[in-house]
Amino acid sequence: MGTRPLDRLPALYADAVKKLKPGETSDILRSPAGFHIVTLIARQGGGGAKPVAALKQTRARHILIKVNELVSETEARRKLVALKERLDNGADFAELARLHSNDLSAAKGGDLGWMYQGDTVPDFEKAMDQLTVNQTSEPVQSPFGFHLIQVLERRTEDATAERQRLTARQVLRERKSDEAYQDWVRQMRDRAYVEYRAEDR
Repeated sequence: MGTRPLDRLPALYADAVKKLKPGETSDILRSPAGFHIVTLIARQGGGGAKPVAALKQTRARHILIKVNELVSETEARRKLVALKERLDNGADFAELARLHSNDLSAAKGGDLGWMYQGDTVPDFEKAMDQLTVNQTSEPVQSPFGFHLIQVLERRTEDATAERQRLTARQVLRERKSDEAYQDWVRQMRDRAYVEYRAEDR
């Protein structure tokens, strides 16, 4: 199952591994989905409450050109190189985003708002983190297509109560998703049957 915080495990597993030492195996556990045995392979990190971390935020905007059947990677990159040249010559980023970006943010001039670390895909975040304020990137490829990224502002602040609430909601969603999947597996198993037919001879 990989390495997960306790609060990201199904409650049945979390309760079991709390009592285990690395290498130990639980008793047989029962859930609506069936029977389980859990082995704790390794434990990482310490116990106790964690201090509130300082979180880095970046406000950025982008222009996205998606790659599809009509637009190849070469064509997408070429379009952004041309747009970058216009930006370097004084064109307005927001206006070009409204006219050319294939993203819902185009209506807001490409503005993505304030983002925490981890809010975007790694390729995008890595390129964004290397930019200074008001600097525009060269074309950057991500799973969504090719981007021009411009950083507008940066700030660092303590984790807010709202951010903590969002994290808690994400944990609950993951648990419910795990439980729903186990329930679906159980239903599929209950509905499955094998039919034997004797051939007429």
